[in-house]
Amino acid sequence: MSVAAEKQRIDKWLFFARVVKSRSLAAKLAAGGHVRVNGQKIDQASYGVKLGDDLTITLERKILIYKVLLLGERRGPAVEAQLLYQDNSPAMPAKDDLTNIKSGLRDAGSGRPTKRERRLTDKLRQVFSD
Repeated sequence: MSVAAEKQRIDKWLFFARVVKSRSLAAKLAAGGHVRVNGQKIDQASYGVKLGDDLTITLERKILIYKVLLLGERRGPAVEAQLLYQDNSPAMPAKDDLTNIKSGLRDAGSGRPTKRERRLTDKLRQVFSD
């Protein structure tokens, strides 16, 4: 097997693995420094990935950590694309956990705190900061 057959361009692989919708978006992702191969940031869409490489891909709202298992030949269905990698990404928090973080200590739908509630909260914070 030749060296060229053992590696594949990162933009092609990202497109075949259905990480992005088009190959041009994959090239922009790689050239923009949003892809790391084995911990090293790459800045070229022509970078060659090989079997066993660990990819860290930063997208807008999530981080993907993939291990390359196969090199793609075409952009096929999602089931076929999932055979190209092993997903080692951290688990996303449940939707309920996100709503609790955003709403803070107040119940959803209770509105803004009243002046009295704000003063009590400030007093409580002052006691714990001392």
